[in-house]
Amino acid sequence: MKAFKDTLKEIRRQARRSDVPAVRTPTPAPLPEPDFKQLFSDVIPLKSQPRHIPQHKKPSPHPRRRHAQHGLSAHTEMEVLRHMSGLFEPQDNLAQFSRPGMPGQTLRRLRNGHWPVACQLDLHGMDRYQAQDALALFLHRARHRGPCLRIIHGKGFGSNGQPVLKKLVRSWLRHHPEVLAFCQASETMGGEGALLVLIRRGHHEENGSE
Repeated sequence: MKAFKDTLKEIRRQARRSDVPAVRTPTPAPLPEPDFKQLFSDVIPLKSQPRHIPQHKKPSPHPRRRHAQHGLSAHTEMEVLRHMSGLFEPQDNLAQFSRPGMPGQTLRRLRNGHWPVACQLDLHGMDRYQAQDALALFLHRARHRGPCLRIIHGKGFGSNGQPVLKKLVRSWLRHHPEVLAFCQASETMGGEGALLVLIRRGHHEENGSE
């Protein structure tokens, strides 16, 4: 047993002698940051496409009417204008009309073609309700096209001798707030079956805006 212990001591003594201090490996220096331009020096940049930068239109300094800015549908326009014109039953067959306050020569100038006809409406084949809607919408939209209009209502040959539209149209025009005057058209423009109508000018025509 003693011999065994002596052997262990000798082995331990030799092991201590053979221990060599560990050499620390030096920490490598950090690599330098890569140069981006150098790394991608062989890259060819793409040509930039021309870009369109939208230019917003400056608002007009003139105020706009609500109807011009927010357009009403045709159905809404007809409902509003039907209330304005109403279903008037004509008492007589007016050949001409001039709103109070209009100059005395208005009808003469209208009859002689002083104002050129800007647009026209043909009511042939319509019943009284269709004709009223079409007329009210036509008057509303025609204000921005010109002051003089031609409305063809027919002579009433297809109404059993009773010119229904002829009377109704003249009564509607007389009560419409935008109508300034009307008179029977000349024979070359329809005679008893048509009217020349003078209406108020549109908002943009009066102020030169829009």
